[in-house]
Amino acid sequence: MTVEQTTPTALGDAELERACAQFLYREAELLDNTDYTGWLESCLSEDLEYRIPIRTTRVRTPGGSEFSETGFHMTDTYVTIRTRVKRLLTEHAWAEDPPSRTRRVVTNIRVRELGSGEAEVKSYLTLYRSQWDTVNYDLIVGERQDVLGVDAGGWRLRRRLVLLDHTILGTANLGIFL
Repeated sequence: MTVEQTTPTALGDAELERACAQFLYREAELLDNTDYTGWLESCLSEDLEYRIPIRTTRVRTPGGSEFSETGFHMTDTYVTIRTRVKRLLTEHAWAEDPPSRTRRVVTNIRVRELGSGEAEVKSYLTLYRSQWDTVNYDLIVGERQDVLGVDAGGWRLRRRLVLLDHTILGTANLGIFL
């Protein structure tokens, strides 16, 4: 199945928001269909930074963050994600054999134009993940703070910061992408 990608050219606010939302929906579809190669080739910029910091419970302080600046569930670049994708396509991806069944629900999309051909996009993600033939499943929830940019005629993900609502992840591994 092919989903048409919108190319930004002097978009107004509503068109920019729609184009960014369509990008996120297309990305979710590719990942839910385990089309990691399609995701890598059509959604990711080669200067990608992808981080999921660890959330900690701390005493409230003015201006303090609940997220670690040094500890991460994941900190990747385009090159490391490409390596992970290649591994997922082999018999050596034990955490994803059999592959997880996922469904991503992307909501509350907020867009701010940063300049010509670049946008900051915040969204909420709820991810359902199941594996094997059991009644057990994982539910992962958080906010994604992305920077999308025009690259090779379409939108590409340049930065992603995933702020999970969890302090302790209930999933056995993060062999999937958020």
